Amino acid sequence: QVQLVESGGGLVQAGGSLRLSCVVSGRIVGRNTMYWYRQAPGKQREFVAVITSGSTNYADSVKGRFTISRDNAKNTMYLQMNSLKPEDTAVYYCHLPGDYWGQGTQVTVSS
Repeated sequence: QVQLVESGGGLVQAGGSLRLSCVVSGRIVGRNTMYWYRQAPGKQREFVAVITSGSTNYADSVKGRFTISRDNAKNTMYLQMNSLKPEDTAVYYCHLPGDYWGQGTQVTVSS
């Protein structure tokens, strides 16, 4: 059974930082392409970042501020978010192809 559990969200002031974690069970993180998505109130879920076996890619809105990474020994994926803006406020989800999603973690950035 595949499970994804996010943590690390919270309330932060604009310009601050947070690090989100996604602990995966049932799949080996290092062998899979994995994603972060987010959904703001009243908006559709949108792509944030992806990590493959050899590369990373980001949405233009977060490029240069967010960093996706993983720790294979811990079977965990991360999203380091710096220089946060109020428009980054959303529920953040980790995603594994095959329609596996975590429960989400709320990030709120105050101005």
